[in-house]
Amino acid sequence: MTIKIECRTIARGVAEGEVLLSEDALSFLGNVDPKTGVVVDPGHAIYGECIKDKILVFPHGKGSTVGSYVIYQLKKNNVSPAAMINIDSEPIVAVGAIISDIPLVDRLDKDPFTIFKDGDRVKVDSTGGFVELMDR
Repeated sequence: MTIKIECRTIARGVAEGEVLLSEDALSFLGNVDPKTGVVVDPGHAIYGECIKDKILVFPHGKGSTVGSYVIYQLKKNNVSPAAMINIDSEPIVAVGAIISDIPLVDRLDKDPFTIFKDGDRVKVDSTGGFVELMDR
């Protein structure tokens, strides 16, 4: 059984992958190594995790506007997330996703932190305006 959840589209596209949840906001400038995709801030909830090819779920971005370009560097270095899901996107992450062609959605009909678990297989169809949790 799959669960389909409606959402708001920020950056269009379709991607599938494993969920990586972070209840902490994320600053791409300083929290993530743009060469490896590994979260390098020891105080962050997903410290040591690699975001490459993941469906990265986090509340929102924070920090410098340079974070948009770090997201772009992640994409150019082939270590970016496959897609991103936010509770409420802000301009830094939105611009980064748009210029990097990374699907980004927010404002899901259901709280992603109560539905998804790390490792769940999810399809993000931001063009169609939905996220689909695949069979567990």
